[in-house]
Amino acid sequence: MPDMRARQLEVFTAVMRAGTVTGAARLLNTSQPALSQILAHAEDELGFALFERVKGRLRPTPEAVELYPEAERLFAGLEGLRRKTDDLRVGRAGLVRIAASPPPALALLPQSMMAYRESHPEVLIRSHVAPIATMIDMLRGGDAVLAIALDDTLPPDIAVEPLGNTSMCCLLPPGHRFESLDRVSFADLESETLISYRKLTRPGEELAVAAGADGAAFDVGVEIDGSIGALGLVAAGVGVGVVDSMLPWQHFAGLERRPLAAEVVLPVSLLTLRGKTLSRAEAAMAEEIRRTARTLL
Repeated sequence: MPDMRARQLEVFTAVMRAGTVTGAARLLNTSQPALSQILAHAEDELGFALFERVKGRLRPTPEAVELYPEAERLFAGLEGLRRKTDDLRVGRAGLVRIAASPPPALALLPQSMMAYRESHPEVLIRSHVAPIATMIDMLRGGDAVLAIALDDTLPPDIAVEPLGNTSMCCLLPPGHRFESLDRVSFADLESETLISYRKLTRPGEELAVAAGADGAAFDVGVEIDGSIGALGLVAAGVGVGVVDSMLPWQHFAGLERRPLAAEVVLPVSLLTLRGKTLSRAEAAMAEEIRRTARTLL
């Protein structure tokens, strides 16, 4: 969108998101007349209307609808640049942005960060907990430089460094009959309501394949996006959770754990954007993550 200035791009994106000039003005913390004027100037310079008023509300024109996805992409890049310049202006060149899925965020990162903060107290750490698709977007957009995921099959622009593996376990509500077992098989689970991952996820696929190899069905009754989602459901007695063993389940009261008899493992990986050169602060955090992973995995 070469004919649209940065401020005009920001206003256009805000109006598209909010649906009204009033809502956009609130998002941008500016006045409605000032925002309307910027929008009018943008339309004049572009040579076509972006919105039309219908019963007092703004309706995007077909041209605006076509421009919006590209505008969002450009605006995200501007936001990343703005955050970076703000960090440099206030002296935060030592900044580490890291994302992780819930299990490593709760099991691996706390120890890594504790050790890292002891040797790098001046470095600001920004930590995010996110699913794998969001972590990929964050790495590409610069919102994270390091990420930790329970997967090793990623797009070609994402570099994958193996850290280790984690196994699967069964989460049981109090007093469940499986408490008498040392290990739980897929055959044992066939009579239970299962709380586990969606089919088209890495852990969901691994569990389905392993169950098939054992000649058993693995029919999930309640699907979850991440293992932490099983916590309240199992505690309430909805069913038995089949989840990763990495998350520190021992810290949650009212649950029992038993290993899954079948060997189902998930890779734990450190992710970076391929070709990205890490700063000294980022490289030091990556090394601390490796060191912690060697003790835990």
